[in-house]
Amino acid sequence: MSRLRAKTKAFTLVEVLIVVIVLGILAAIVVPQFSTASGDANLSALTTNLQTIRAQIELYRLQHNDTYPTLASFVAQMTAGTKVDGTAGTDFGPYLLSIPPNPFSGVSTVTNTGTPASTLGWYYNESTGQFAANDSVAHKAL
Repeated sequence: MSRLRAKTKAFTLVEVLIVVIVLGILAAIVVPQFSTASGDANLSALTTNLQTIRAQIELYRLQHNDTYPTLASFVAQMTAGTKVDGTAGTDFGPYLLSIPPNPFSGVSTVTNTGTPASTLGWYYNESTGQFAANDSVAHKAL
């Protein structure tokens, strides 16, 4: 009598190795795309923040007789109501709900000390109205 071998259902070693190799190739293609996604998102957020803040600074200038906000009270003048002379009041504003943090540094400080090696949030020049990112990563990005 011959014995009948029962057929077992299983994957061979070669089949398992092929699946592992294919998954490795897919991972090698997909992972680098996700690693640059956060940098791209930070750059997009930075660009949006700069456009918004610069537009609101120009609106402030137009409503305050061609005068830019002062550095000393920049946050108060941009986030609260002001009179035509820039003091606290209810004639104009607020222009921003808050000063957003710089996406690259995470800091929302506004200063007039601008150096590419700095890790501060934002650079602002009250005489020209120039507003820019103030950190080395953002300087390279823009």
